[in-house]
Amino acid sequence: MDKLLAGYRRFRETGWPVQRRLFESLARDGQTPKALVIACIDSRVDPAMIFDVAPGDILTVRNVANLVPPYAPDVAYHGTSAALEFGVRVLKVPHVIVLGHGMCSGVRALLEGAPENAGDFVAQWMGMAEPALERSRHCPPEERALCCEHEVVKISLANLMTFPWIAEPVASGELCLHGAWFNIRTGRLMTLQADGDFAAASDSSQLP
Repeated sequence: MDKLLAGYRRFRETGWPVQRRLFESLARDGQTPKALVIACIDSRVDPAMIFDVAPGDILTVRNVANLVPPYAPDVAYHGTSAALEFGVRVLKVPHVIVLGHGMCSGVRALLEGAPENAGDFVAQWMGMAEPALERSRHCPPEERALCCEHEVVKISLANLMTFPWIAEPVASGELCLHGAWFNIRTGRLMTLQADGDFAAASDSSQLP
C-alpha cells in the first residue's frame, strides 16, 4: 500500500496539474468514451497504456481471460454484462474491443486445469471457454496456448452477439466489434481480421 500511496503523491504533484483541466471538464460535462475494452485482469496488460488514451476516452471491463458470458438476464449477478449494458445502451459507445493477451493465466487454467485454490470461481468461469480448448487441439503443442488465447477472443465476440441490444446496432452499423491480442514480451498488438486470422496492427515504431 505504501508504494501505491507514493504513486498517488507523485500523481498529485506532477500528473494532476497537467490533467486538471481535463478532469474538470469530465466532471462538468460527463463522459463520452469512444470505445469499451474488455480485457483480462492480468497486471501486465493495461488497455489505457496499450492504446495510449486519456481519462474519459475508453471504458474498461476486466475479468479473468477477457471473457464475455452469453446473454442471460436472470437474478444472478452479471458484472461484465452490466458493464456492457451501461456502455452500449446508456453511453452508446461506437466500438467494443475484446483484448486478449499472451501468457494468459486464465487460458493456462483452461489448458491445464485451474489451480486447487482457484476452484470456487475460476474453474467454472473458464468453463465457458471450453470450445476454445477443443478448437486449439489441432495446433502443435508449442502453439496451443496462443491458439487458445486467440479462440477465447472469438468466443467473447460470438457471445457479444447474443445480446440483442448489441446485435441490433451491429447490424445497423451503429456499433462495431473488434478482436485484438497483445504480446506482453514484444509490446506488439495483433487484430482479428475478417478471415478469422490475427494480423499485426500497423506500427510506426522502429524498435524490435
